[in-house]
Order: sequence, then structure tokens, then C-alpha cells
Amino acid sequence: MGGVQIISQLKSNQNIRYKGKKKTITDYFNMINKGVNCTIRVRGGEKVNATVSSARLKVDAHDGNVLFVIALKYEGEDEYRYLAATDVSWRTVDIIQAYSLRWLVEVFFEDWKLYEGWGQEAKQYDEEGSSRGLILSLLLDHCLLLHPEQEACIENKTPVFTVGSLQRKTQMDVLMECVKSLLQQQDPGEKLKEMGQVIKKVFRLMPSGKHMSGRTIGRLGPTPSLSRKYCPC
Repeated sequence: MGGVQIISQLKSNQNIRYKGKKKTITDYFNMINKGVNCTIRVRGGEKVNATVSSARLKVDAHDGNVLFVIALKYEGEDEYRYLAATDVSWRTVDIIQAYSLRWLVEVFFEDWKLYEGWGQEAKQYDEEGSSRGLILSLLLDHCLLLHPEQEACIENKTPVFTVGSLQRKTQMDVLMECVKSLLQQQDPGEKLKEMGQVIKKVFRLMPSGKHMSGRTIGRLGPTPSLSRKYCPC
């Protein structure tokens, strides 16, 4: 106890031990330890309403070790999600706020997927997020098999082109078509100004929400009184 904190999510059908009897996490929190309404801070920023309950329980899937198990349900949600923390000397609210910081990992994946051309549509949440991103990437790769130059390679049984090079080629083709269209206008200069105004409206600079400056992320560490209670050593 008191070492590195590991926070993970448990499935609703995981078994725990309560007074020597085996129960699922869902049965325990729905029947024995019902949640209370509270307000928590997500990602060190906005406050949200939630229903929360917690207990230190032996979890069968973790070799019967005692974990700090939390049932969490945000306002508007019907089902609980269940968190488990290895260091039981933390407060409930600190574990929840630390769990919400997984968002920093999500935005990393979002940025990475931007290079596949999906933009904001690449932002995928929860357990299926990473697999969805992979599917989107593979779909894009398959779509580029229909590129005329790629089709020619396939028909002639010659080595195909890389996805990255096809993407760059397609982007430059679009740019050249845009320049060609401008030059064909009666007043290219005026048309260019109009296009510049449209671009400013569409591509606005947005403040970053990825930094943690000025955010309150909680204690994110053991509470002394709990450490003495659960870690007598």
C-alpha cells in the first residue's frame, strides 16, 4: 500500500467478497451499498453531477486482494461503471478525478489519427475507442485502393503505392485544381481574397484544452489518516 496507484475499470459481472459471501459488483452496489449524489470535477476543469458509491472489497479476479472499488454514474447515465484502485489509502473523489485524466491519453490518440484525415471524427471514447480508430484507418486504406493510379498497378500486377504517398498525391492534386480554378477566373486576385475570408471563418484558431494550467486535479495521493488506518506498517 502507499506505492504506485493503479486505477483500472472492472466489468459489472466481476465477483467480490462481502462478509465471506460471493457477489457480483453489480449486486453489491445495487442492493447493499447504493450511491449518493455528489458533484465532482472532471479533468481538473468542469464540475459535473454524479452518483457515487465506494467500498474496500476483496476482488476474485485480482487474486482476492482488497481493492478500493468505486461505482460511478454520471448524470443522465443509466448504468454504473466500476473503478478499482490498488492503493486503498486514497479518497474516493481523488480516485475518480485521477481516472478522468485518462482523457489526456484519448487526445493523444486523436492527434495521432488526424494524420489519417479524419479530424474531429477520429475522437473515439471508452472501451471500443482504439478498435474503432483502427477500423477507420483500415477503411481509408481500402478506399485508396480505388485511386486510379493504384488500380492501374493492381490491374498490371505491379507493386502498389504506399497509403502515405497516395494521400500526399491526392492532397496536391486538390491544391493544383484549386489554383487552376483561380487562374481561370476573370479577376483571380479578388477571388483569392474571397477564398481567404472563407478559409479564416472555417479554420479558426482554437484555444487548447490539453494543458493543465489553472486546473484543480485534486490531491492525487494517499490521505494520511487513511494511510495510518489501512497501512498500519
